[in-house]
Amino acid sequence: VITDPFLPCGQILAEHLSVPSVFFLRGIPCGLEFEATQCPNPPSYVPRTFTGLVDHMNFLQRVKNLMFDIPNYFLCDFLFQPYAKLASEFLQRDVTLPDLLRKASIWLVRLDFVLEYPRPLMPNMIFIGGMNCAHKK
Repeated sequence: VITDPFLPCGQILAEHLSVPSVFFLRGIPCGLEFEATQCPNPPSYVPRTFTGLVDHMNFLQRVKNLMFDIPNYFLCDFLFQPYAKLASEFLQRDVTLPDLLRKASIWLVRLDFVLEYPRPLMPNMIFIGGMNCAHKK
């Protein structure tokens, strides 16, 4: 099943049918892809979205980066709680969203490594580029 993990209905269906899944994404708002893939994501190294920081930060920038990361925990719970409940009811067992997303075979990440900050990735995460908007004449 090729699906977008932002709305995990495709992954719930793939888990129910016991078929492999491929994720095609730009990013999940609260960094759930890092938690699901168990990819290292320390705030002292990886800049958070909308901070304007790069991977070389001084102490105050690292504190700012950490402060931007704190609301993500609450956002994630609020945003994805209905899907975790839906998955638990449909699959008839307790399941959390990171456990569900952890079962993906391949993550196709629509980021351009040159334009994004460098960050560690797991072997099943593949950059496929994302900046492909060009005007045709």
